[in-house]
Amino acid sequence: MFFSYKRSISCFVVFFSLFKISAQELQEQEGSKLIVDLKKIVAGDKILSMPVFKKKYITLSNQNDESAVNKSNQEVFNDRWDTVRFNPYWDTSVSFPFELKFRDENFSSPITRKMVVTSRYGWRRGRPHRGIDIDLQVGDTVKTILDGKVRYVGYYSGFGNTVIVRHYNGLETVYAHLSKILVKENDLVKKGNVIGKGGVSGNARGSHLHLEVRYQGKSINPEYVFEFNEDVEIRSDVVMVTKKWATPRYHRSTRKSTIVVHKTLEDISLIKEQQQKVYTVKKGDTLYRIANKYGLVISEICKANAIKHNSVLKIGQQIIIN
Repeated sequence: MFFSYKRSISCFVVFFSLFKISAQELQEQEGSKLIVDLKKIVAGDKILSMPVFKKKYITLSNQNDESAVNKSNQEVFNDRWDTVRFNPYWDTSVSFPFELKFRDENFSSPITRKMVVTSRYGWRRGRPHRGIDIDLQVGDTVKTILDGKVRYVGYYSGFGNTVIVRHYNGLETVYAHLSKILVKENDLVKKGNVIGKGGVSGNARGSHLHLEVRYQGKSINPEYVFEFNEDVEIRSDVVMVTKKWATPRYHRSTRKSTIVVHKTLEDISLIKEQQQKVYTVKKGDTLYRIANKYGLVISEICKANAIKHNSVLKIGQQIIIN
């Protein structure tokens, strides 16, 4: 029995000695105040120091939640990873509204000079312009705006030399009309890393950077998500994207749309109610003219007012404008 007791004490000493070493190593590795106290314990003929840790470092539920989030992000990040096709989501559609989450408060300017937007997301010369154009000179440095991984590199019709970077939340940014590409597929990049040089390749009228923001193949108005000024801020850590902000026809390339960020489904419902207006038809008005004035689609006006595309408008008629 004495032998058994002595062996138990020895095991106890070895266990706490190892525990003490592990705790010290952990403290050195973290370089922080993980250990808040040392408790003296008598083990046989030795006195050991038992470390006491902060409670917040042993919250299992938080670790599980973080793992679940990381797993979810990883699934979105890896979804349809394709280094050959410009848009691997060509055969799918997005359900609105959808949510985007950001862990950064700021993004990196894609150019080194002051950002000047020369053409915006929206309807332009009878066609949809699915990004924004930022002024630059041929040879200027072009940088990725967020951390990510290069998914596509190549010459794409109309876009010229193009780089597409996919980011941690599934969002993709497209950098077009480059004169030179300095990255390759599957390269990991940090925000602010150089990915190419500005140019006029593809269908470009003068040197500029054509920047698009896409989610699962669907373009999003870049100015709805990012503030393209000296503050380079991401507008919110959570952004709800509605059909309006992912449809060029609702916007005009010659003017900046009024930005009201939706953060929850409740925000969307409330803002929609507040924005509902009634327009009184005047002489010479047509559905096309009214739709163009308010940046709407004719079909939306028809649906809201239960009228047809070829309906004849009468002076004084009340039209609901959503």
